[in-house]
Amino acid sequence: MDKIVIIPTYNEKENIKEIIHYVFALQLNYHILVIDDGSPDGTADIVETLMQQFPGQLFLEKRKGKLGLGTAYIHGFKWALARDYQYVFEMDADFSHNPDDLERLYTACKKENADVAIGSRYVKGGAIENWPLDRKIYSKGGAIYTKIITWMPVNDPTAGFVCYSKKVLSTINFDAIKFVGYAFQVEMKFAAWKLGFKIVEVPITFKDREFGASKMSKGILKEGILGVLKLQWHSLFKNYRKKVGA
Repeated sequence: MDKIVIIPTYNEKENIKEIIHYVFALQLNYHILVIDDGSPDGTADIVETLMQQFPGQLFLEKRKGKLGLGTAYIHGFKWALARDYQYVFEMDADFSHNPDDLERLYTACKKENADVAIGSRYVKGGAIENWPLDRKIYSKGGAIYTKIITWMPVNDPTAGFVCYSKKVLSTINFDAIKFVGYAFQVEMKFAAWKLGFKIVEVPITFKDREFGASKMSKGILKEGILGVLKLQWHSLFKNYRKKVGA
């Protein structure tokens, strides 16, 4: 009950079987929890079939409807804490995050005393593959914007490949985490930083998905832009540490 990888899914039938097999083929004692938001393409059915092959290692939580990335991860965090996992990972289903890098994030927390380890595109050694120029500009610009507004010393604040130690997730008041899109990723890191936890960035190569559709939308982008401003406002004037601490 040491390491669990949370994978949120919505219409990931092209990827979910392969990513699950890949993680278990590492033979590094990772468990997997899939949080499926009512995928109409049968993603959850594929996971249920695989659970028979990986009993006690693969788990599935099914939710009714597309409820958002943030609520999916919080659901998974609570599930993992209730079962006493020590290190909880966020990872996408589409292989944009290389499962081979899981152990590097784990090592940063387990052996190098980090409380949060981020798979980062924007530190030395990090990279992005197969993204068009405009998306690279939006992503890098958003990272710079977030760092300027929040003062948070994280180069890739929207990164979705993360390892959290149990003590971080046990300390954060999930009811105070309000964002559901990619701003959720910023808010979780911001909360951990404000609560004094050690955050490190581990360089990774992020690869754009080959199968399935991106979940990015204008609403998610808007939430990110406005959410960063709201985060900083609350941290300056609303006793943010007290609010976000469990």
